[in-house]
Amino acid sequence: MSGPSLAYVALSLVPGIGRARMDVLLGRFGTAEAVLSATRDDLRDVPGITPAAATAIRAADRAAAERLVGRTRELGGVPLAPDDPRFPRALRDIPDPPVLLFAAGRLDLAERLAVAIVGSRLHTRYGADACRYLAGGCARAGLVVVSGMARGIDALAHGAALDVGGGTIGVLGNGFGVIYPSANRLLYDRMARDGLLLTEFPPGERPNAGSFQRRNRLISGLAHTTLVVEAREKSGALITVDAALSQGREVLAVPGGITSPCSVGCNRLIQSGAKLVIGLRDILEEYGMALDRPAQTDPRDLTEAERQVWDALADEERHADALAEALDLPPGQTLALLTDLELRGLVCRGPGSMYGRLLAR
Repeated sequence: MSGPSLAYVALSLVPGIGRARMDVLLGRFGTAEAVLSATRDDLRDVPGITPAAATAIRAADRAAAERLVGRTRELGGVPLAPDDPRFPRALRDIPDPPVLLFAAGRLDLAERLAVAIVGSRLHTRYGADACRYLAGGCARAGLVVVSGMARGIDALAHGAALDVGGGTIGVLGNGFGVIYPSANRLLYDRMARDGLLLTEFPPGERPNAGSFQRRNRLISGLAHTTLVVEAREKSGALITVDAALSQGREVLAVPGGITSPCSVGCNRLIQSGAKLVIGLRDILEEYGMALDRPAQTDPRDLTEAERQVWDALADEERHADALAEALDLPPGQTLALLTDLELRGLVCRGPGSMYGRLLAR
């Protein structure tokens, strides 16, 4: 499939042509080519099309559309119109759906069950631990992790999913070819290779204040639930929450200390009715999924690395970082092993990233 016609792309670039006007125009004329060929008078007869809009449509720039498609492909992406089977089904019926998407990476990820994980750019160690643990656990369980490619919680969520070999979608507030923030360059490359990048902004377009709000509705729209890991009282993550609620999605939140400014937003969400999340089980049950039943006896089918972790938890609970140091393993690998053992019902995570064995009584 080659993507949308140049006429459709040219029409989508006309200022003021959103999804509602696009649908009305296509409903009247049948194709984008027919819309661009229509007379000014015919266009003005369409409900909602003003004289100024008719003039703008008549001036649609096909050459600009061709350059845009070419640049998208040069950057490893593809433009997607709503009638393309590869266009994410979850985004077709949200309020204010995109007219055109640009995608790069594994398009199959957009059709799988997903959880949106968002939070503050400025976070605590507790928030980072919770994000890595929950995002990695969701990814290992088969959920796709969706976030916004920002600094902080967003980047940690994407990285945790990739580290365990899971799926993740990054929704950009800018066009392809722009790395924002620049510190996420390596993550951007990983996402384009092993995950999926989506944006409704054309290649080269830089972010602005309004673009992040538009991005956020796509983050929540792609997912069945939106989880807020850590958010200040006026965090941008709360805009994603508003979008999720308007789309009929469930909102979950990780609680935090009442003296931590980074947790005020989450605690207020819980106070207002968001589901409190204190473990991976709380998320998975929203998808009809469950952790494996606890082991009845000492497990015999562990890998060598899993056995190291299991043996290290024989006598007491241990912090994830302390466990990594004791075993001389990278923290990310240790968390991945702990998450795998938790999914099998062998270990459980307590407050403060403390882990212990879980055996059936």
